[in-house]
Amino acid sequence: MAVTIRFFAGLKEQLGVERREVDAAVIKTVSDAWRAVVAHEELPDNILIALNLEYATADRAVRDGDEVAFFPPVTGG
Repeated sequence: MAVTIRFFAGLKEQLGVERREVDAAVIKTVSDAWRAVVAHEELPDNILIALNLEYATADRAVRDGDEVAFFPPVTGG
Protein backbone atom coordinates (compact mmCIF):
# COMPACT_ATOMS: atom_id res chain seq x y z
CA MET A 1 0.00 0.00 0.00
CA ALA A 2 0.98 3.66 -0.07
CA VAL A 3 1.11 7.01 1.66
CA THR A 4 -0.05 10.07 -0.29
CA ILE A 5 2.25 13.07 0.00
CA ARG A 6 1.01 16.47 -1.18
CA PHE A 7 2.62 19.90 -1.53
CA PHE A 8 0.68 23.16 -1.74
CA ALA A 9 1.13 26.76 -2.90
CA GLY A 10 4.73 27.94 -3.18
CA LEU A 11 6.13 24.57 -2.16
CA LYS A 12 4.42 22.93 -5.12
CA GLU A 13 6.07 25.38 -7.51
CA GLN A 14 9.44 25.38 -5.73
CA LEU A 15 9.74 21.59 -5.65
CA GLY A 16 8.00 20.89 -8.94
CA VAL A 17 5.71 18.27 -7.43
CA GLU A 18 2.11 18.41 -6.27
CA ARG A 19 1.37 14.84 -5.26
CA ARG A 20 3.28 11.58 -4.85
CA GLU A 21 2.32 8.10 -3.76
CA VAL A 22 5.13 6.44 -1.80
CA ASP A 23 5.39 2.87 -0.53
CA ALA A 24 4.22 2.88 3.09
CA ALA A 25 6.99 0.44 4.04
CA VAL A 26 9.64 3.19 3.71
CA ILE A 27 7.75 5.84 5.70
CA LYS A 28 7.43 5.76 9.49
CA THR A 29 7.09 9.50 10.31
CA VAL A 30 6.09 12.76 8.64
CA SER A 31 9.81 13.59 8.28
CA ASP A 32 10.31 10.34 6.37
CA ALA A 33 7.50 11.38 4.01
CA TRP A 34 9.30 14.66 3.26
CA ARG A 35 12.63 12.87 2.66
CA ALA A 36 10.97 10.30 0.38
CA VAL A 37 10.12 13.09 -2.06
CA VAL A 38 12.60 15.89 -1.24
CA ALA A 39 15.83 14.01 -0.59
CA HIS A 40 18.03 17.01 -1.45
CA GLU A 41 16.60 19.40 1.18
CA GLU A 42 15.92 19.19 4.92
CA LEU A 43 12.38 19.74 6.19
CA PRO A 44 12.21 23.47 7.07
CA ASP A 45 11.21 24.33 10.63
CA ASN A 46 8.52 26.79 9.53
CA ILE A 47 6.58 24.41 7.25
CA LEU A 48 2.97 23.68 8.17
CA ILE A 49 2.13 19.98 8.15
CA ALA A 50 -1.19 18.13 8.06
CA LEU A 51 -1.67 14.41 8.58
CA ASN A 52 -5.09 13.23 7.42
CA LEU A 53 -6.39 16.83 7.47
CA GLU A 54 -5.20 17.57 11.03
CA TYR A 55 -2.18 19.65 11.99
CA ALA A 56 0.81 17.47 12.81
CA THR A 57 4.46 17.63 13.80
CA ALA A 58 7.41 16.16 11.92
CA ASP A 59 7.75 13.27 14.38
CA ARG A 60 4.14 12.05 14.03
CA ALA A 61 3.79 8.43 13.00
CA VAL A 62 2.49 7.74 9.49
CA ARG A 63 0.61 4.59 8.51
CA ASP A 64 -0.45 2.92 5.32
CA GLY A 65 -3.23 4.88 3.59
CA ASP A 66 -2.42 8.18 5.33
CA GLU A 67 -2.15 11.52 3.56
CA VAL A 68 0.64 13.92 4.53
CA ALA A 69 0.40 17.51 3.30
CA PHE A 70 3.03 20.24 3.44
CA PHE A 71 2.22 23.96 3.27
CA PRO A 72 4.55 26.96 3.15
CA PRO A 73 4.37 29.42 6.04
CA VAL A 74 1.31 31.67 5.87
CA THR A 75 1.50 35.42 6.27
CA GLY A 76 -1.19 37.97 6.08
CA GLY A 77 -1.95 41.53 6.74
